[in-house]
Amino acid sequence: MNKAQLVEAIADKLGGRQQAADAVDAVLDAMVRAVVAGDRVSVTGFGSFEKVDRPARYARNPQTGERVRVKKTSVPRFRAGQGFKDLVAGTKKLPKGGEVSVKKAPKGSLSGGASATVKKAVAKKATTAKKAAAKTTVAKKTTAKKVATAKKVVAKTAAAKKSTTAVKKTTAAAKKTATAAKKTTTAAKKTAPAAKKATAKTTAPAKKTTARKTTAKKTTARKK
Repeated sequence: MNKAQLVEAIADKLGGRQQAADAVDAVLDAMVRAVVAGDRVSVTGFGSFEKVDRPARYARNPQTGERVRVKKTSVPRFRAGQGFKDLVAGTKKLPKGGEVSVKKAPKGSLSGGASATVKKAVAKKATTAKKAAAKTTVAKKTTAKKVATAKKVVAKTAAAKKSTTAVKKTTAAAKKTATAAKKTTTAAKKTAPAAKKATAKTTAPAKKTTARKTTAKKTTARKK
């Protein structure tokens, strides 16, 4: 039985072929989406569908006998329920009179289902989105803190540069003052010898004159 034959088989029960086709498509789509998302779809009495991860392994090519490496992959797996197994094995007879072979499970007995699985997938996506939003918010706050810290460091650096410039200016002024003092001291040293020479010149003639007067007095005293 293919999909078209399946639709024809349930068309009378669903009120038409189009309604049956839509129902089959909706059920299969929900089951496939659930299994791809990693959820297990279980229908009591029929079986369960789930996603199974296969690790990387070595296999043999049946045509050439060559040993080849098979990459890690995921495959869907179906496990028949006990009711389905019993019907196929013949230990349980199919119901007659158009009765459904896989009866509706009691309320709360399904471990998975199309609608429940879809809801789980939506909930997982919502949770993931919330976590991503939270991480983004934390990242933004961290970035803002880093920017604020960087601004403070820049401000401190600018203040330090200004202080350094002021110190350099003060040092330069002090150096200029020291240089001027040195020049003044040098000029004073140069002036001091000249003043000494002038004093010496003035004192020498005075001494000579005094000596002459003393000699003259001695001469006059001898003559008398």
